[in-house]
Amino acid sequence: MKAVIQRVTYAKVRVNEQIVGQIGKGLLVLVGFTHSDAEPDLTYMAEKIQHLRIFEDSEGKMNESLLDVGGEILVVSQFTLYGDATKGRRPNFMEAARPSAALPLYDYFISLLRQQGLLVQSGVFGAMMQVESCNDGPVTILLDTDHL
Repeated sequence: MKAVIQRVTYAKVRVNEQIVGQIGKGLLVLVGFTHSDAEPDLTYMAEKIQHLRIFEDSEGKMNESLLDVGGEILVVSQFTLYGDATKGRRPNFMEAARPSAALPLYDYFISLLRQQGLLVQSGVFGAMMQVESCNDGPVTILLDTDHL
């Protein structure tokens, strides 16, 4: 599992010109899944993301988590995180999980975040989406579960 986490002042996602998910201060999380991903990967990532101390405290230091600041999360599926462009000019997506395997993982990941009482919005799995955000800082963190 791979995730790109951006600290944002706002983020929204549209499908067919309609806003389907929108947040204020919080995290925009782009997630991609591979063939070997399972419950431990999702649990690890959900725990890691909600406790990442990437929000500023009263002294301006990144010392507070999403839970500390009462932030929101917008989760957007993005299989292209598993694009391999090391050869040629067109990315190879062979490491990305097929939609039939990735959709249950996506739904379960969102449910893990919601179980913590977080306000979680999401895009539409498999849809062509337009994502708009204001990266605050900018702060962008890359996480994966390859080491698990």
